[in-house]
Amino acid sequence: MSTGGLIAVTTAAPPVTTGRDAAREAAERELSKPLYHQNDPSPLQRALDRFWDWLGDFFERASGATPGGTLGLLAVVLLAALAIGALWWRLGTPRRTATGAAALFGEAPRTAADHRAAADAHAAAGRWTEAVQERMRAVVRALEERTLLDPRPGRTADEAAAEAAARLPHHAGDLRAAARAFDDVTYGGRTGDPDTYGRLRTLDLTLERATPLLTGPTA
Repeated sequence: MSTGGLIAVTTAAPPVTTGRDAAREAAERELSKPLYHQNDPSPLQRALDRFWDWLGDFFERASGATPGGTLGLLAVVLLAALAIGALWWRLGTPRRTATGAAALFGEAPRTAADHRAAADAHAAAGRWTEAVQERMRAVVRALEERTLLDPRPGRTADEAAAEAAARLPHHAGDLRAAARAFDDVTYGGRTGDPDTYGRLRTLDLTLERATPLLTGPTA
């Protein structure tokens, strides 16, 4: 540069250059500062996002493979839900798997009148499962009190029905149905209902007046 006949020479400093690796490390250090991550989603939110992404992809693939696309897939899901609901309603709430029929009565002996009173109390309170159980016990205990059955500890409802049917053959079907109802609510996970209880109560009252089949030698 010339000024008044004089030439001035200026010397500029060479530019600073940074290596590629060093620049990357510096950028990583800068971006790792909390200032840049204040609005990042939490680990739980990231996991939920991945789950919803996976679920969306799954339904997209399933709808593509199902006739009718998305509507067809929804119809399949609805039918499956209805089938499960129907089975749940038919079989009742699962409780436990029966490994075998247990004794009809507990350890403390009670009369038929005691069992009837307990059954009626349960029925009045809407406890139909317990009402069915107590009414079946009343049926069997009443047969024992009439000496149509020999009192035997450990007898099951099915055994009692089979033995009673031999003395009361006209009521064999009702006795078997009563024993099956007892087993269903006690061991099969079924829930008692007013209709079942009503049938057992009617059977109990009917057997009180039933004439047994006499066996043995006649004079």
